[in-house]
Amino acid sequence: MKDVLVNLEHISKSYDSHMVLDDLNLYIRENEFLTLLGPSGCGKTTTLRILGGFEQPDTGKVIFDGADITCLPANKRPLNTVFQKYALFTHMNIAENIAFGLKIKNKTKDYINDKIKYALKLVNLDGYEKRMPDSLSGGQQQRIAIARAIVNEPRLLLLDEPLGALDLKLRQDMQYELIRLKNELGITFIYVTHDQEEALTMSDTIVVMNQGYIQQIGSPERIYNEPENAFVADFIGDSNIIGGIMVKDRLVEILGARFSCVDEGFGQNKPVDVVIRPEDVELVKPEEGAIQGVVSHIIFKGVHYEMEVQAGGFEWLVHSTRMFPVGTPVGILVEPFNIQIMNKPESEDEEAVKTDE
Repeated sequence: MKDVLVNLEHISKSYDSHMVLDDLNLYIRENEFLTLLGPSGCGKTTTLRILGGFEQPDTGKVIFDGADITCLPANKRPLNTVFQKYALFTHMNIAENIAFGLKIKNKTKDYINDKIKYALKLVNLDGYEKRMPDSLSGGQQQRIAIARAIVNEPRLLLLDEPLGALDLKLRQDMQYELIRLKNELGITFIYVTHDQEEALTMSDTIVVMNQGYIQQIGSPERIYNEPENAFVADFIGDSNIIGGIMVKDRLVEILGARFSCVDEGFGQNKPVDVVIRPEDVELVKPEEGAIQGVVSHIIFKGVHYEMEVQAGGFEWLVHSTRMFPVGTPVGILVEPFNIQIMNKPESEDEEAVKTDE
């Protein structure tokens, strides 16, 4: 396939009879920022470790630029890994830390010095060559770990929750730094996180995982606006997930009221799951709404108010820049294109969606 750098083919992995990855298939394009996103235990870090050569799959192949590297040791692979724990050598200064991999490759002293300066400039830490790791902040140490990886000029950079130990402001700053580095260097990034905001902010493509399966693959916009199942809808941002009846194409019944929608092909009078994002719920006068309710709770979030509305026997989550005091009778409206219809799973453990799109 054009511009595909990595193919994971039919990867399975279990530990002590516990299946962590079950027939996983995934491709990664050249110069893509792809994020593996999911809760703890979903298999995202195991996927990264198999790709990095730190784990062997029970079955399946790792194909890199057309070559099978499944059995190639980690130090022979054309990639580098940045871990959450920075793994800097505390007895070495910053220059020595960055130069470590280059010295192993027997690069010349001039080449190494040029690369150190180049890498420090990229991560905005010019002049830090002689500093020791313990004199740096967490964010600075993480930048050095990234600099140490990129001086080796890998075609692929693996990042395993590298911002998890940083405070919120620093984490946000580093997100922008990583986007900048990816664009400047032309390296393919594979990023592991359980933080939905990180994934939505940085990624070209998000792979949502749960219980060893890929649930959905797509752009941040598609993952957020068009979740393919209730797990994705619930995991990515806040959602109102409500059982409904698809009366016919473009018409769904929710909590006894009928709403126009844009979805087709679900059949007639078929039970479905309905996803409505909190920011897509419009509160109006009771007589103007499709469903009537009462505001039961309100929190000011700075950018918007977060309200709970009891309506139709359901507790609706609503985000709005307009404030409706607790106890206010309201009506609920939702525009047709803001209603997302999904098939109900046939059983609780129905196999997750697998898609290459």
